[in-house]
Amino acid sequence: MDEQKPRRGIYLLPNLFTTAALFSGFYAVLVAMQGRFEAATLAIFAGTVLDGLDGRVARLTNTQSDFGAEYDSLSDMVAFGIAPALVAYEWALSGLGKVGWLAAFVYVTAAALRLARYNTQVGSADKRYFQGLPSPSGAAIIAAGVWIGADYGIAGSEVSWLAAFITTCTGLLMVSNFRFHSFKEIDLRGRVPFIFAVVVMLGYAVVLLHPPVVLFVGFLGYAVSGPVITLVRRRRRKVTRKRERSARQAPSQDEDSP
Repeated sequence: MDEQKPRRGIYLLPNLFTTAALFSGFYAVLVAMQGRFEAATLAIFAGTVLDGLDGRVARLTNTQSDFGAEYDSLSDMVAFGIAPALVAYEWALSGLGKVGWLAAFVYVTAAALRLARYNTQVGSADKRYFQGLPSPSGAAIIAAGVWIGADYGIAGSEVSWLAAFITTCTGLLMVSNFRFHSFKEIDLRGRVPFIFAVVVMLGYAVVLLHPPVVLFVGFLGYAVSGPVITLVRRRRRKVTRKRERSARQAPSQDEDSP
């Protein structure tokens, strides 16, 4: 009998979402060069939504593949690495000369390193947490900041140093060892309490109050949560170790007493 040849081809549905996310990043760069920064930030946010959907759809339909994983990483590099850095550069960083392009380069390099590290640890890392700020969240911080400026009519040159600081710090958070909740433990196929639907509805309402400010504050809070979670966990481990040492020393002290 002839050996059955492996089937060729790719799964269409999840890769459609990945392609759409890739296009969002490309479009963001294109319109940013035309000075349409609000459209550029909306494109980046569209990419974050699409990036979240492609993985969920692949898992829900059991269409995961090595090709999809590699394609998703390349798409992420464009949509959440190159696009936010160039949008920030066109809006505010270009006026700083070498400092401006250096801040943008730090962000791009950090995004690439973050994705490379994630790909090498995907099989062994704790799925409940991300090591380093996820690149979509980093892109959302940059995009929301530019969106606030465009919405309030703030010229990028007026806040260029602040933009450089936020861009650099966001990039460094992506390659840090801080742990961030991944929220992958949420089961979309299972039943959830009714209150969960109410919370989601309220979340939409809050975002719609003023999207750029609410999104910026929300993602900035998520970025801060990583260092907080890591420091709290380290402090708890130190307290636990101290108690264990005290427990081991207690019997010997009792034996020495008369």
